[in-house]
Amino acid sequence: MAAPFDSRRLRITGSAVPMVEGILRIPVISGAQYDFSSTGSLVYIPAVQVAEQLVWVSRNGAEQVLPAPAHAYVYPRISPDGRRVAVSIAEVDLQLWIYDLTRDTLTKLAFGGDQNYTSAWTPDGKRLALMSNKEGPLNIFWQSADGSGQPERLATNENTSIPRSFSPDGQLLTYASVNPTTGYDIWVLRISDRQAKPFLITPSNESVPSFSPDGHWLAYISDESGRYEVYVQPYPGPGAKYQISNEGGTEPLWNPNGKELFYRSGEKMMAVDVSSQPNFSVGKAKILFRGTYLRTPFTYPQYDVSPDGQRFLMIKPTEQSSSLNQIVIVQNWFEELKRRVPTGK
Repeated sequence: MAAPFDSRRLRITGSAVPMVEGILRIPVISGAQYDFSSTGSLVYIPAVQVAEQLVWVSRNGAEQVLPAPAHAYVYPRISPDGRRVAVSIAEVDLQLWIYDLTRDTLTKLAFGGDQNYTSAWTPDGKRLALMSNKEGPLNIFWQSADGSGQPERLATNENTSIPRSFSPDGQLLTYASVNPTTGYDIWVLRISDRQAKPFLITPSNESVPSFSPDGHWLAYISDESGRYEVYVQPYPGPGAKYQISNEGGTEPLWNPNGKELFYRSGEKMMAVDVSSQPNFSVGKAKILFRGTYLRTPFTYPQYDVSPDGQRFLMIKPTEQSSSLNQIVIVQNWFEELKRRVPTGK
């Protein structure tokens, strides 16, 4: 779309006009998939139907494709009992769905708003915390996992807040909040009274906070070194900070047994042995497998770990999705723009 604009009075002076059809739109990413040059050329990525598959991947890289239909899946989360997957589908809008692994059914979780995603299961598997814009800016709500009842707002924050994990007793919820001054910060919300307290606020970006299975540690990522690495700190602290990754790391997840941390480094799935008794100790990182699975454009995990810690639920692009490699360039496009959207000058 294009509309005439008065740069001195800072206002639109006419009706918007459709200019180009078929430009790629990715709901989970707010950035434009087009741009202009100062000399008047338009460049854009043409729209295609993005479709991915949900796949189990063993620790040695063996794949098993799930029978779920292909969609633009993002952010899968396995329920504590391992029977369901909460996963968002980013197509016309961005909505949360529940995939039943035993019945092979995919059911939309009715919620409201056009963006409902990045969920976290409560330890008892009865509720899901998620990010939604149903009441304005993206914030944290929770909803019964079976779709019954009404969604309830957990946090009221002017900044976008992204839920990540509950403590083992379900009384605390970690989340990352995007502050325009300090970037990504880590907060902890107490469910009983909806009070939130900061855990890490620094000039660096800290995100993806994840409670350890015993609730005494938080894994997270930070770019304080100049690139994202995975760290662990005691909760609620104070205490020493431990660096887990060595050559870059994002998307950290705990093995449910509490004895390993997983993270991704490029196309590599990494594992690190950890122990908290008698003191916290970290082993050497090792590669479990490599693969061209969907990675997050931000920092939130695009995979999950089975309750037994032996399989990974990954998102694998189909051949159609892998064909996002065309760029269209239209030269002298500003001439067409001037003709169709005259400014009167």
